[in-house]
Amino acid sequence: MKNNAYIPPLRFHWLTNFYDSLVAITKREAFFKKLIVDKVANVKGNNLLDVGCGTGTLTKLIAEKSPKYTVIGLDADQTALDISQKKVIGKDLNISFRQGFGQEMPFSDNSFDIVVSSLFFHHLSRSTKRATLTEIRRVLKPGGILLIADWGKPTSIFQRILFFVVQLLDGFETTKDNVDGVLPSLEVESGFTHVSDLNIVPTTLGTIRLIEAN
Repeated sequence: MKNNAYIPPLRFHWLTNFYDSLVAITKREAFFKKLIVDKVANVKGNNLLDVGCGTGTLTKLIAEKSPKYTVIGLDADQTALDISQKKVIGKDLNISFRQGFGQEMPFSDNSFDIVVSSLFFHHLSRSTKRATLTEIRRVLKPGGILLIADWGKPTSIFQRILFFVVQLLDGFETTKDNVDGVLPSLEVESGFTHVSDLNIVPTTLGTIRLIEAN
């Protein structure tokens, strides 16, 4: 697993410490993550995985809102995980963080009732997106739910132009699938039978889509 390559949250490791501030300003983070947190709170289950948890903001919010869950955050970036750990020190939360890759998860089959992912898939190549979705299917329990919040097809020419900023940071190859709006079809190809948009969130730099699949 150490040989796998990954892109840090803002492409460069030295920018990771600024990630939370930039996301809050440019991506309406509080709004779209609240949509996920509220959705999760109304789903029955005991075990939840946040894939590509980054600096752990969403992971922590879910653990606070839904103490019924054992929450695990998974990410390949140890620097981001260190920030995640600092956010939960001294807090009575049922939460832990693991280092690992989405396409090679260190979990048994049928481990989780819900898997969530926020602004992670646009960092992945097409083949790694597919491999990660296949892994998510493996670790989800039968009837489990996948919630993904990530960049989707722009809703206007203006948003498409602004999204070039994201592509300059995160890469044109990995974000092309987002611009083309193909993530839902990749989920279907990976074995998910019900895939739908729960919400579309316009932001400064583009459109974030909240997608539910099971």
